[in-house]
Amino acid sequence: MADEPTLGEVVRRFEDRLADVRDDIQQLGHRIDTKVSQEVYDLRHEALASRVTTLETLREKDAERIVATRRWLIGAVVVPLVGILLPVIILLTRGSGS
Repeated sequence: MADEPTLGEVVRRFEDRLADVRDDIQQLGHRIDTKVSQEVYDLRHEALASRVTTLETLREKDAERIVATRRWLIGAVVVPLVGILLPVIILLTRGSGS
């Protein structure tokens, strides 16, 4: 009989367990409150996918613009420079040979 808990000990243990259960329920309630609903998650995912698609399109346009700038640079700077220097070089090589 000495091993059996007294009524006060049983009540104390029961109150401790009840407090633990209440804390667990509060924690679960808090976790449920912070959970994002499926509709909100889907909307955010669609918005993110749309932004990624837009960024990919902009990146492709920027790449095309860089290629166009390089072509313009070659057409506006290198070709006239070669057109000016080539006759000078030819004139100098023929002039020094005579």
